[in-house]
Amino acid sequence: MKYAEMAITVSDLNQYVKNKIAEDEYLNNILVKGEISNFKNHYTGHLYFTLKDEKSLIKCIMFKSYAQKLDFMPKDGMKVFLLGGVSVFERDGIYQIYVKAMEEDGLGDLYTQYQKLKNRLEEQGLFEEEHKIPIPKMPKVIGVLTSQTGSVIKDIINVSTRRNPNVVIRLLPVPVQGEGAAEKIAEGIEVMNRKRLADVLILARGGGSLEDLWPFNEEVVANSIYHSEIPIISAVGHETDFTIADFVADLRAPTPSAAAELAVADTYEMKQKIISDQNRLREALLKKVQIMKLRYEKTVASYGLKEPNRKIQENYIQIDQQVKKLINLIQTRQEKEKNGYAKMIAKLDAYSPLKTLGRGYTITQKEGKVVKQVTELKRGDMVKIRFQDGQVEAEVKKQETF
Repeated sequence: MKYAEMAITVSDLNQYVKNKIAEDEYLNNILVKGEISNFKNHYTGHLYFTLKDEKSLIKCIMFKSYAQKLDFMPKDGMKVFLLGGVSVFERDGIYQIYVKAMEEDGLGDLYTQYQKLKNRLEEQGLFEEEHKIPIPKMPKVIGVLTSQTGSVIKDIINVSTRRNPNVVIRLLPVPVQGEGAAEKIAEGIEVMNRKRLADVLILARGGGSLEDLWPFNEEVVANSIYHSEIPIISAVGHETDFTIADFVADLRAPTPSAAAELAVADTYEMKQKIISDQNRLREALLKKVQIMKLRYEKTVASYGLKEPNRKIQENYIQIDQQVKKLINLIQTRQEKEKNGYAKMIAKLDAYSPLKTLGRGYTITQKEGKVVKQVTELKRGDMVKIRFQDGQVEAEVKKQETF
């Protein structure tokens, strides 16, 4: 009973510590330098991050009213100077820096290494889209490289089996942070490929600082991902975290759960799509049958099929009409030609020498040639004189000209 009277609550303790720190003028206006890690730009405009050095770290918050005055956007790996005050967040019992101002002090060593390696691998073509392998639409086995414990593998299993209860999840446990983790990850990728243990690989871990995610920024991991014959989905950190593994991988997912959704097809959605396609094809087929039925009925009901003999008779009538028309044309042409022929005969008859002879004229010939002038004859020449009804031979006795 006496302990209950003497003990204070956790809230009282945190409030006491907060008041003690608030009484320290040095902590109310302190200048600190360090490297930003685990930076988050909250949708409210507040900035949350950790400031660290080689040995320690401290949480920091910069409210929107102060953050709006910055002329740069903080990010992981950036070295900065902070001006602010230290206070206790009573609910969680942690102390942190409430930042009022911030200035850049260059980039952190890890971030500099990250940027150099990223630029070099990009120049070597490891990030090119043409080298990326398409993710299979219906993989049977999903390989996962991540820690054996923790929420990552549980999330992947839950999402995958919910989408497809028949999918096989094959976990190859690897360390996802710390010394030697990069080599173990690269070895895991090589084993998966050598033994063909999966149709697609998910390389995953939860969020963390730049140091926590550093194994996925190692060149050995980048090369193993690049040379993998099995397509790899990278799901490292949170949506705002980007590692070199993300750039080399065949596909990047913002979270491990999202990676499972990208890797495993939703069988329910596929069944619904199949049903929808079946219904659509059935409706299209029924519509096609209806159209063909209407065409058939229209054809059967057509005039030609109902009375085919009448159509033939009509064609015969048309043929008779054409024949009659042709005969008329021929007769008209013959009559025209006959009249023309008669006119030519009459004309020839009018110009005929025999016609002239009928009017009392004669034709005189000498040696078979018609004599046209008196000068063509001389006394003693023998000539033939042609009459309408015959001819005589005569001798020229006398010659006179006019």
